[in-house]
Amino acid sequence: MSEKIATREAYGKALVELGASNDKIVVLDADLAGATMTKFFKAAYPDRFFDCGIAECNMMDVAAGLSTMGLIPFCSTFAMFGAGRAYEQIRNSIAYPRFNVKICCSHAGVSVGEDGGSHQSIEDIGLMRMIPGMTVIVPADGNEARKATFALAQMEGPAYLRTARLASPVFEQDYPFEIGKANVLREGKDAAVFACGLMVSETLEAAELLAAEGIHISVINVHTIKPIDAACVTKYAQKCGNVVTVEEHSVIGGLGDAVADVLMGKVNCKFRKIGINDCFGQSGKAKDVLREYGLTADQIAAKIKETL
Repeated sequence: MSEKIATREAYGKALVELGASNDKIVVLDADLAGATMTKFFKAAYPDRFFDCGIAECNMMDVAAGLSTMGLIPFCSTFAMFGAGRAYEQIRNSIAYPRFNVKICCSHAGVSVGEDGGSHQSIEDIGLMRMIPGMTVIVPADGNEARKATFALAQMEGPAYLRTARLASPVFEQDYPFEIGKANVLREGKDAAVFACGLMVSETLEAAELLAAEGIHISVINVHTIKPIDAACVTKYAQKCGNVVTVEEHSVIGGLGDAVADVLMGKVNCKFRKIGINDCFGQSGKAKDVLREYGLTADQIAAKIKETL
């Protein structure tokens, strides 16, 4: 994992590829094309790009309308303003009638860094996961963000894609992407560690640190939080007996709860959630903020050891 690219950038460039092969793709943004990286699509297909201004709620309603004309709208803004500010419109105008709209939000999690707690959405996965019929995807690297963007265009119905501001490692291993199917990136018998987004690369690094101490963990990339791969979660929980989830999101409502919902009453295992513990983010360099919240490889490794 040497090359680094932000999943938001990979998403933006994937849209251009997608637009070339599918003229039904339209892109909407809320005055943040330079940050969400929809600027690439805007430059390539200006007639299919709509800047709705700082009016996220209106943007979702416009997208809902466009979808009724057979178009496939991709809406982008920061996660705080998409999943947060426009929640009612996503729920009632997009999800309730099951319109084919893709809500693709960047700048999620505390790795947003300097923008601080007001902009660091740590609730978005939970908010979107609770909406009936909403597919929720959190890609782990640039390649996965590209594949997820193409997969969303192929699927019918509303979906939420979460991307990050911070550039993160691109995996050398090129594995298939299928909505609802987790990818096992490393095998180990001592613990099953389920991670998503930026935390996948941190967990893989934690696995290396633990292996040096004779502790071998399975690392499972759960890119689709909903529908979750229940079969994979159950299999590895039973195999390892110790389960840990790692996410750059509140421990309430996100990946940890999704995994717990699968296992509750079915698998007898030790269980721990690593994430943001019921508090807001704060301003600082992305790497410093991740360390403040215990989300770096060495800290994850230490918490896994504690659990064991």
